[in-house]
Amino acid sequence: MRFALNFAWLSLVAGATATSYDGYQVRRVKTGTQLASVKQKLSTISHETWDRVHGHWDVLISRDQIGAFNALGLNARTLHEDLGHSITKEAHVKGSWKRQSNHTGGDDPWFDSYHPYDDHVEWWQELQKSFPQNSNWTSSGTSYEGRDLFGVHLWGASGPGKPAVLYHGTVHAREWIAAPVIEYIAKQLIDGYKAGDNVTQAFLNKYDFYIFPFVNPDGFIYTQTNDRLWRKNRQPPPAKARNQTCIGRDINRNWETNWDATPRGASPNECSQTYRGEKPRDAPENAGLDDFARKLRDSQGIKLFIDWHSYSQLILSPFGHKETLYAPELGKWTKAAALVSEAIRDGSSNATTFTFGPSGAVLYPTTGSAPDHLYTIGRAEFSYTIELPDFGDFGFVLPPERIRPAVEEQWIGQQVLFSLLDEEFFDETGPAIFTI
Repeated sequence: MRFALNFAWLSLVAGATATSYDGYQVRRVKTGTQLASVKQKLSTISHETWDRVHGHWDVLISRDQIGAFNALGLNARTLHEDLGHSITKEAHVKGSWKRQSNHTGGDDPWFDSYHPYDDHVEWWQELQKSFPQNSNWTSSGTSYEGRDLFGVHLWGASGPGKPAVLYHGTVHAREWIAAPVIEYIAKQLIDGYKAGDNVTQAFLNKYDFYIFPFVNPDGFIYTQTNDRLWRKNRQPPPAKARNQTCIGRDINRNWETNWDATPRGASPNECSQTYRGEKPRDAPENAGLDDFARKLRDSQGIKLFIDWHSYSQLILSPFGHKETLYAPELGKWTKAAALVSEAIRDGSSNATTFTFGPSGAVLYPTTGSAPDHLYTIGRAEFSYTIELPDFGDFGFVLPPERIRPAVEEQWIGQQVLFSLLDEEFFDETGPAIFTI
């Protein structure tokens, strides 16, 4: 495989055209039961929300606001002392690559650093070509800027057409770790199948895998050339919008299911990071993904859907829009997630712990989200969001040396999950919520 260092990518490293975060800090504020008080204090200074995680509020503080933040007296610790330095370290690309066909198992150096978008596309093209009798290149449409929403379809013995396992990755552009995780899982499936591994062959013989690693390619490229922390797609605001400078829709708030539910888990403000759009599916990325999912529903059926995100180490199931609304399938979703979490904790080098449960109860309200839609409209039997590492020491800017542990532990978890998809594993006559 030929890997050329992309000049647009290098501009991010050099800061030539990119938003500079030099001297910015990311602080983790403990909220506990004092969320309202913390929000009130933070409202007195200029800051950006980085994320909300397990009783904490992670915030981005500019150089000129650090003193004002310190004066608030909040219970906080520093995650990034200099975010600009962390981004430069993260974006370092190792210079020489061999064809991936020379690497099997865990020795592929691809998983030791991050990569430009064009190299990801080439990597996937070569992976698909290495498995020509049991795969094809597929697409769910095009992005706002006209990029192919490409995917790879994998199958085993007796050809395609079995129940589907559907993966979506890089929904939020800044969540770089999602793509390597999906890539590692796909490579393990193919390498294991070709090597005659009975377990891997059983997975591919029973399910078709549809893997879409970049459902927000425009946003991902923008994080590599302009703003490392960009989240949304790159679609302009509606013509009637007051502020015509605010770009992008949140692809994970633009799905039809519960799009306008209350309490609201998305924003009607085009400048918000969670802007839901004017109506469901008005992001071209969502329209294409939704059409693809409905076709799978009506043909093969969807056994498992996973929307891969970062960060905070969570395995989340529907529903997201209400804290106390539970689906009838919650029992088996929770039992499966608990066993996946246990396998990752016991089998990973970092003993990583994943918390699990309904999204609205475990995280915070979200409306118009993919797992809810793929469950209600796509009729996926299992539907999850997996929030990848870490818990918050690095957040979105996960160092390259943390890629390999993250991808390896997800393969451990996915093998357990695939083995649990059979109906006979679950006692459907039991209670809706299991105690694990």
